[in-house]
Amino acid sequence: MHDREPPAPPPGRVTLRMVADLAGVHPTTVSRALRGEANPRSENVTRIRDLAEKLGYRPDFAASTLRTRRSNAIGVLVPYLTDVAMATIYEAIDQTVVERGYQALVASTGDQLDGQKRRAELLLSRRVDGLLVADGHLDGRYASWLDQQGVPYLMVMRKVGDRAAVVADDHLGGRLAGGHLADLGHERIALLSGRAWSSATTQRTAGCLAVLAERGISVPESRIEPCSLDPESGRAAMERILQRHPDITAVFAVNDFTALGASIALREHGLRPGDDVAIVGYNDVHIAAACELTTVRNPLKLMGSIAARTLLDMVAGRTAESVTLTPELVVRASSCRPPALSH
Repeated sequence: MHDREPPAPPPGRVTLRMVADLAGVHPTTVSRALRGEANPRSENVTRIRDLAEKLGYRPDFAASTLRTRRSNAIGVLVPYLTDVAMATIYEAIDQTVVERGYQALVASTGDQLDGQKRRAELLLSRRVDGLLVADGHLDGRYASWLDQQGVPYLMVMRKVGDRAAVVADDHLGGRLAGGHLADLGHERIALLSGRAWSSATTQRTAGCLAVLAERGISVPESRIEPCSLDPESGRAAMERILQRHPDITAVFAVNDFTALGASIALREHGLRPGDDVAIVGYNDVHIAAACELTTVRNPLKLMGSIAARTLLDMVAGRTAESVTLTPELVVRASSCRPPALSH
């Protein structure tokens, strides 16, 4: 019976009530089905969604905003969209909120306080229902400002104090990287440590240093170099370390693209990554496998989808709890033993 073609709707825009009348249900039932607030496996929900698609129904967000005082949109604040890890998180966020009848508006802040506030204010001027904040700083100034804006927000990727956040256990990830290099027999290890204001990169560095210290391996500050999370910065940071310590045998970079930049610098010095020097990155973005880079896999897509669902729960008035996901080590060809132990 339900397989018959639906009756042709009246000419003009298809409304929610038209879909409800043709489906033989209340408009609220249609709204819940299309917003993802009902059981998606329900036969009734499937029938309503199929009918709405065949009729060409499109939600009237302006009317919905006036009726519910909600925009059905969230804002997503990221440091840089050129960062593949952040872009991967955003894609998962976007897919998740669309399934719930929302739209995700993204803004790139440059990871600077003035840019953060300005982009957040622009999103708030669009009356977004909540914010996902992937560019938090450890000093808390930005987060304290967000506290005063009167809109639900959730940290993702980075933590700031005890505010609700969806992150990975970056300290554990750093321990996995450092322990792996120690297990291979490395002692002259360098670190490309990322940004001092990011909980993600500082925790990865701290975890690596902690496990190395437990193994009796010291890493002097002259072998730790801060850098941006891109190949050129990684290359320059590796160059500075090599000028001071040309005898290093291993590198841990807190980001895959930083690790790839370090690989370029090593080759320019006549050193072969994976043969003369071991390299471990972080995140396991797609290019890492193609480059045979050992890395710590960060569950980026899962992080984004959980963050999106959690924020929408906050928008609905439910209390949010922080979530910490578990990273895993992925060993590839860039791992090697120190040259002295390889023969």
